[in-house]
Amino acid sequence: MSSTELPETLAAAAAPVPRVGAVRVADGEELRSVSLPGLSLNIRTRPGTRSGLPPALFVHGLGGSSQNWSALMPLLAETVDCEAVDLPGFGDSAPPDDGDYSVTGHARAVIRLLDTEGRGPVHLVGNSLGGAVVTRVAAVRPDLVRTLTLISPALPELRAQRTAWPTALLAVPGAAALFARMTKDWTVEERTRAAMALCYGDPGRVSPEAFRAAVEEMERRLGMPYFWDAMVRSARGVVNAYTLGGQHGLWRQAERVLAPTLLVYGGRDRLVAFRMARRAAAAFRGSRLLTLPDAGHLAMLEYPEAVAQAFRDLVDDCGNRS
Repeated sequence: MSSTELPETLAAAAAPVPRVGAVRVADGEELRSVSLPGLSLNIRTRPGTRSGLPPALFVHGLGGSSQNWSALMPLLAETVDCEAVDLPGFGDSAPPDDGDYSVTGHARAVIRLLDTEGRGPVHLVGNSLGGAVVTRVAAVRPDLVRTLTLISPALPELRAQRTAWPTALLAVPGAAALFARMTKDWTVEERTRAAMALCYGDPGRVSPEAFRAAVEEMERRLGMPYFWDAMVRSARGVVNAYTLGGQHGLWRQAERVLAPTLLVYGGRDRLVAFRMARRAAAAFRGSRLLTLPDAGHLAMLEYPEAVAQAFRDLVDDCGNRS
């Protein structure tokens, strides 16, 4: 691993390339549900090593779940009290009663969760779709956010790289049904390998145990009657957010974020172009940037130690300024 030549970039410390391990419900984690009007959210918790630690909330991306944070949260147990949410319709959270899978709808769910539980302000972390969601949260409710960490955030790109086109095409009416017909003979293992090839910088680093767990999770999700509806509507929500202008545009909202911000980009990301790191660093005032040239779209799973160190530095610096 090495840093790029982007300004104000944090270089990841040299370390052996780790293997991506299995997740499920890891040791030290607990699952609970929160019922809100029109919403039922699953929360994965990992308490800190001592009482009084500041709270953190983690928000996954399109097709992901709170499991995406199981490799990172243990590394932060001495720094923050961790919770990860399954967005409506993903993981173990039920679909929203109003069927709103827009970026604003997901952001509203996060805000309602934080308001109801009174955990804010939190250290807020988001990946991909979750990055767009928490950007909106930080812009409209700065009182809820201590720091903001964005890992390959799904912010608008005028020229998306070709490897991201299939995901964007999910938003096109009829595309999901067409894809389902084209892949009807795929096994669950083949679907899982295709997803990993898209999301990981080096899928070969995924351990056999982690692959088996991913296959089981893929099979479980495909069995849910609302799986494709949640995927399609959330993808459409991302595309629609890209088209918003004025004060509701995500880049305009990025400029309004007041919280100290950490940006993490992977050089082998096939969904969010690495070149967007430069624009994001300029949009989020006073932000710091960690680049991981060998990482793909899920840096917190591929290089959790590097991401954890950058996050701890952000939290420490924030505490020293307060």
